[in-house]
Amino acid sequence: MTDKTNTKVLLVDDEPNILIALEFLVKKEGYQAFKAENGEQALKAMASHQPHIVLLDVMMPEMDGFEVARTIRSNPEYDNTRIIFLTAKGTQEDRFKGYATGGEVYITKPFDNDELINTINEVVEFG
Repeated sequence: MTDKTNTKVLLVDDEPNILIALEFLVKKEGYQAFKAENGEQALKAMASHQPHIVLLDVMMPEMDGFEVARTIRSNPEYDNTRIIFLTAKGTQEDRFKGYATGGEVYITKPFDNDELINTINEVVEFG
């Protein structure tokens, strides 16, 4: 999965400004980007876009990112989808929960743009 132009990244965050910034970063790097503003939209986007990577916020109304991750992980169709949590929730307990619900990487906000892109590139290259 090393061809960036064929790699789909689903961006999930309830803050429109963060989604716009993430979309800019991801597209600038050459990836395809899709956006969802909540957990329900994210699960619909999973079905319609089949993303390779999900960049997932935790704190969202109705369905939080942990619940979204659990739902993604419960579907064998998404076994190869990688989840990167990108959230302001940075306690050790939150990190543990992120990994326990199926996240491969856990990054706290505020984040460094270069670090985020490097992380996405590593996940794409190494799975």
